[in-house]
Amino acid sequence: MSDVTTQRQGRVLLVTLDRPKVNAIAAATSMALGAAFQTLQDDDSLSVGIITGGGTRFFSAGWDLKAAAEGEAADADQGVGGFAGLTEFWGLKKPVIAAVNGMALGGGFELALAADMIVAADHAEFGLPEATIGVVPDSGGTIRLPRLLPRAVAMEMMMTGRRATAEELARWGVVNAVVPGADLLDAAMALAERVAASAPLSLQAIKEIDRATNGLNEEEAYAKMRSGDLPIYDRVYASEDAAEGIASFSEKRDPVWKGR
Repeated sequence: MSDVTTQRQGRVLLVTLDRPKVNAIAAATSMALGAAFQTLQDDDSLSVGIITGGGTRFFSAGWDLKAAAEGEAADADQGVGGFAGLTEFWGLKKPVIAAVNGMALGGGFELALAADMIVAADHAEFGLPEATIGVVPDSGGTIRLPRLLPRAVAMEMMMTGRRATAEELARWGVVNAVVPGADLLDAAMALAERVAASAPLSLQAIKEIDRATNGLNEEEAYAKMRSGDLPIYDRVYASEDAAEGIASFSEKRDPVWKGR
């Protein structure tokens, strides 16, 4: 059985990482995850992805330290999206929701941080323990976490390995929703279906603008957005879907999106 499985539900692709006991991520796992996210990218019938872990205890414990101890180098080829298939998938146009079913530690937390939204089980915990074993969270943790949390809180978590609960991260706005573990996939799927009900090009343009303007001040961000350098955004207003959205609104019916 593969460590990474996919399941389609309408316009949603569910990706499950299932490597008992802790859903650790070796290089081959990263490649399999990257292939799944590449499928999301390439298939026009898909609008949004969900990444979750098998079981109820671990979303992912991150880097497979057993594989590392057996000689797998930290800089081994991880495939198209870098570590965990997503943390460096810069060209991914479509949104991803992390459905965190248990502990998300180290690279597992970094995988969740690379998603666009997070839904977490109420027993989930999040932590970056790398400094306590002599390395650093360099698959996005040191970059993404201080942008999402107050810097002092992020530094405490990274420098001490302190774990945060799902409720704490929800209060900080890092986690979108906290639900009972038994309801996690239903809640993530409901969110994904709400996202997928929006126009595909609009979703992709929102992600494109966000990525291109991150870190810019408002004037610089506007200039970047209007520059003509964002090909998806530049297609939106002249698209068939924009015309369909206006027509369906005026005709009081559900839109039928074509993604063009």
